[in-house]
Amino acid sequence: MNTLKQKELLTGPQIPTEQPRSGDFKRQETEAPSSQSASASPLDLNFPLPGEKGPSCLLKVYEDWDSYKLNDTLEVYGILSVDPALSALAEKNDVSSSLLDPTECMETAEEQRVHSPPASLVPRLHMIYAKQVPNNNPLLPSDVLEDKTLSSTLSEMASVKAELHTYLTHVLLGDALAAEYLILHLISNVYARRDVLPLGKFTLNLSGCPMVGSYTENLSKIIQQLVPSSYYLGMSLQNMNHMRLVPKKDYVGNRLLSGALQLAKNTLLFLDETQLEQGQLDTSGVQNITALGNLISWQKVEYDFNFHQMEFPCNINVLITSEGRSLLPSDCHVHLQSTVDPAHMEEYVSSIHMPLHVASQLNKFRIYLSVARLLDYTISDDVTKSVEDDFVDMRKDDPQSISAEEFHRMLVVARLLSLSLGQTSLSRDTWSRVKHIEILRRSRLDQHKTVNSIEQ
Repeated sequence: MNTLKQKELLTGPQIPTEQPRSGDFKRQETEAPSSQSASASPLDLNFPLPGEKGPSCLLKVYEDWDSYKLNDTLEVYGILSVDPALSALAEKNDVSSSLLDPTECMETAEEQRVHSPPASLVPRLHMIYAKQVPNNNPLLPSDVLEDKTLSSTLSEMASVKAELHTYLTHVLLGDALAAEYLILHLISNVYARRDVLPLGKFTLNLSGCPMVGSYTENLSKIIQQLVPSSYYLGMSLQNMNHMRLVPKKDYVGNRLLSGALQLAKNTLLFLDETQLEQGQLDTSGVQNITALGNLISWQKVEYDFNFHQMEFPCNINVLITSEGRSLLPSDCHVHLQSTVDPAHMEEYVSSIHMPLHVASQLNKFRIYLSVARLLDYTISDDVTKSVEDDFVDMRKDDPQSISAEEFHRMLVVARLLSLSLGQTSLSRDTWSRVKHIEILRRSRLDQHKTVNSIEQ
């Protein structure tokens, strides 16, 4: 008799079953359809992302099951069972083991249907061993920070950043400042939490995006090539009103219905607000917008258990593209300043692509972004004193010139700018650079507000 306690997880393609080959860059990328579509199969495979078509499996965990957290990325080794006879035998063993716990055999017909799908459709993976994936970039060794090649990687980071900055400047219509902030966004990461405040997040709102040639969709595809995992969500009225963004408990089937915000750590969520047209948000739409706002502000998703909400922390990079300022909150707002002649904008946008035919160059960018995100960061006492003195001086000259919130953003930018150069501590030169680009960014926003007020 099988006396092991067994927990089952219905999983999709996010659990790797083989080691990536050297040079491969596996990622999960799906685009949201116009509405929440049902699975082609009579059985709902409960994928978090709408339109997902990858294989699924039922992962059977026999011990230490409570050590695995929701949305963890795991590498699993186990015995794969695809034979219907074997799965039927396993289910009989489950029933016999439930004699020790009568509550386990009290499943309804609907619960049995969703908990025990056909093995031909959903194979069973009996876990023998599993380990956390510390970073989701297969180009990096698991112990990248202890790897002997790290020192050479750090020495090249400034030059690699310069190459990436040049390319992203071209992608962002010749805007070098926006390219700088986009790089900072791509390496941002929630590295700690202080009470409810997530430290390190850097949600970026790129406004002023052209409404021609599917520019934002092309931008998302380019970023998709640079990061290990991303998800494009077009914020159309249809999607906002009909998509299930937040996971919801199904008490009939006794399972959690997945939602699109059920994303693995360090996934980049690309929110395309240029898709939002005029119309009315219904109750579901308002709830989805609220869920996105909570994700951005607090890096948490409130799962819906009907009678109560349960908060789950997350670590998701959110990039918002919009025509005007986003209706969602953000940590940094940059208005695109195009150097492209408006008469040739459509032609320019259609010519933007990923001209990185050399795989080694593309992989260099990918490794750079991942390593920069993993580096530790400190501020020495003397630089801390210098930064504090700067803040006091700025407030003394003009109390309205900088708020505590803006100063906090500058400290976040300082951290990211240092790491983007491969520096693990803040220097005075980098702090001066932070003050310079923040002045440029704020003055550009003020100019844009002035132009809009004149036009109105």
